Amino acid sequence: MTYILGIESSCDETAAAVVINGKTIASNVVASQIDLHAKYGGVFPELASRAHVEAISTVVDQAIHDAAITYDKLDAIAVTRGPGLVGSLLVGLNYAKGLALAANKPLLGINHLEGHIYSLWLTEQHREIVFPVLVLIVSGGHTELLLMTDHGQYERLGSTLDDAAGEAFDKVGRLLGLPFPGGPSIERAAINGNPEAHAFPRPKRDATYDFSFSGLKTAVMREATVMPSAEARRSRGAEKKAQLRSGISVSDVAASFQAALVETLVEKTARAAESYEVTEILMAGGVSANQALRQALRKEANLPVRYPPLNLCTDNGAMIAAAGHYRMLAGLESDWDMEVVPMWPLTNDAYENV
Repeated sequence: MTYILGIESSCDETAAAVVINGKTIASNVVASQIDLHAKYGGVFPELASRAHVEAISTVVDQAIHDAAITYDKLDAIAVTRGPGLVGSLLVGLNYAKGLALAANKPLLGINHLEGHIYSLWLTEQHREIVFPVLVLIVSGGHTELLLMTDHGQYERLGSTLDDAAGEAFDKVGRLLGLPFPGGPSIERAAINGNPEAHAFPRPKRDATYDFSFSGLKTAVMREATVMPSAEARRSRGAEKKAQLRSGISVSDVAASFQAALVETLVEKTARAAESYEVTEILMAGGVSANQALRQALRKEANLPVRYPPLNLCTDNGAMIAAAGHYRMLAGLESDWDMEVVPMWPLTNDAYENV
């Protein structure tokens, strides 16, 4: 059996987990910073870095304790090196370097997006996934459509040209005065709303597999809010935020926005799955927790659609450990002098020792 410790600190969760043989979770500890960032309506990078520093030692020790092992039993330590917030990534990477050096264990630098993909391997312990598969990654910072032909082999078919799906959820949530994070808040509000109440655009409806959600966000702002006048914006101490229009139903706007975003994601994903003749569709990332998206993709795709349980949709150490297991099988130990890569696309060089 192989034991991999995974450490994740790319954004606003400090997480660590121990995974056995790349598929079985022995422990999974996550310290969330949602309450810390809620008042800002989004992640405040400097506060995130400080919170990681405060939490990481406790989180890693708890993961080892919960797995009922000692550090010397580990076969390797996997850590997110990108993409993500620079300060947050540095906390996790430097801690992992020190730990690997002290315990004399191999160090594995993992792409955060690849980690999300391998969350699916943690839910399919008794079934081999047959390649090629189509992967839809939908999270706060990323919207990617990838063709995965083998472990570590990816072809990017399309990605967001501006706001990611999760980012659009957060921004529209703020416009509607809903709590952070926007995804779960909009999903809850949409339950009682009419998805046809507002005719929001389906952006980037073309032959490509790229996405664009900034225009959808702007359409919601124009439809549902009133911006303060130029004179009010110039006034000292004036409230400069957009205000909801009188009589606007938050539930209707939430439902209509969600419907537009989901339809856009599903339409392109289903079309790509058919064009590339894949065996199934894997969906991962925080937005993959959205029930409307899950149901719509299952309905439209003529293939099996797989996604993680809710606790593995958001950032966690288990997905990093699982990805690390397959990197270790490929014999790819990372260099000790590796640095963080804040912008790191997932392509066919994913298993290159860069």
